[in-house]
Amino acid sequence: MIVQGGKNIYGYDLGILMLESHFPRIVGDVGNARTWNFPVLYKVVRGSLPQKVVLDLQDEDLKPFIEAAQELEAAGVRAITTSCGFLSLFQEKIARVLHVPLFTSALMLVPSLLLAFQGKKLLILTANSKTLTQRHLQAVGIDSALQGTAFDIVGTEDREMFTNFTVQNWDSVDTEVCEREIIACLEEALAKDRYAGILLECTNMPPYSDSIRLRFHLPVFDFVSLVNFVQSSMSFNAFMPRKNW
Repeated sequence: MIVQGGKNIYGYDLGILMLESHFPRIVGDVGNARTWNFPVLYKVVRGSLPQKVVLDLQDEDLKPFIEAAQELEAAGVRAITTSCGFLSLFQEKIARVLHVPLFTSALMLVPSLLLAFQGKKLLILTANSKTLTQRHLQAVGIDSALQGTAFDIVGTEDREMFTNFTVQNWDSVDTEVCEREIIACLEEALAKDRYAGILLECTNMPPYSDSIRLRFHLPVFDFVSLVNFVQSSMSFNAFMPRKNW
């Protein structure tokens, strides 16, 4: 059997662009390799601090992400994701220079979810609702004019810990406090309106998805949902054609 080479490392299909951070990443977070049931190839984008990306991402910050994505592509990955949903702002510009698909944000799920819910509202939870702009939404195909009727956005930015530990790059965090803050934020929103489902924009929120499902009995979509969907498109499912059905 002849085996083709051409790469330095093998066994992965998915590349993940990581912000330059040192805050704790527990299982369920995009930056914890144990989150995934398959190998991934991480690439840190030097200089891309969380505070900058969440609070003040500008077009001039694009170049390092393009270069890092191209390095992942050259290494042989078949799809690329990121580690922060606010990078939706760069979806089109990075994807345009790649030959593999790019998935910058769980927000990319929103147009499909709005079609699925048809008249029922979606609740989007983000790390900072004040800096998640219409530009971020429109960059991944979300009609921002539908905000308030088809979906609402709430954020954890006014809470004590969750947004701060990620955006401010803390060295430690109390995950129980983070969970309580997320649940409380959602409780306040759900007390005001009815929603058919919840989407977690932040890639650091999936560790709490099961707690949200148990508490509110609603479908919860997050970045892990998106990445698993992407990976499934590149995996064999073991279904083989049969002569006799």
